Amino acid sequence: MTAPIVTDDDAGRERAIEALRAGGVVALPTDTVYGLGVARATPGGIERLFHVKHRPPEKGIVLLLADARQARDLAIVTPSGARLATAFWPGGLTLVLERRADVELPAALTGGASTIGLRVPDHPAPRALARALGPLPVTSANVSGQPEAATAAEILAIMGADIDLILDGGPARGGIPSTVVDASGPVVRVLRAGAIPDDRIEAALATT
Repeated sequence: MTAPIVTDDDAGRERAIEALRAGGVVALPTDTVYGLGVARATPGGIERLFHVKHRPPEKGIVLLLADARQARDLAIVTPSGARLATAFWPGGLTLVLERRADVELPAALTGGASTIGLRVPDHPAPRALARALGPLPVTSANVSGQPEAATAAEILAIMGADIDLILDGGPARGGIPSTVVDASGPVVRVLRAGAIPDDRIEAALATT
């Protein structure tokens, strides 16, 4: 049985939320490429994402958020992290922050690290799903090592038999991946160059 394709509108997002609540894997549009998401509370959900993608288990998965407030539910937001979130969320910035000790997260989500990657995307679909279900584990909709799928039809052809629903937001916007910044400690480090140039990161950190 192949995954149904539904339009990314209010009704489609409700169907996606229902599928995620039922433990399913959903393909969804983001501000860059299509992603594969699963509800964080789904037993074995992260492992299923790895299986669908053929992704190495030591690689962690980013959580997409509805807004910056959700970051504080999961992580210790440092002053530098707060400044960067204010400057660049929603948008192309992934913040790596220390996990809160009082919050249980699946070990597979972080690849065994004490930190977690968080991002508020500049697209209403993932934010709506994260608002309904909480921070959403999302990884790109492709087989690991292969190009990202750019349309719902491509996702259907590549992995339609392995997932539960495709939220069709039209062709992926594409563009540059998010900049990944480790703001978990006193020294801020750019781990991956991306959509937010280094000079803008430095300028945001220089503000008081």
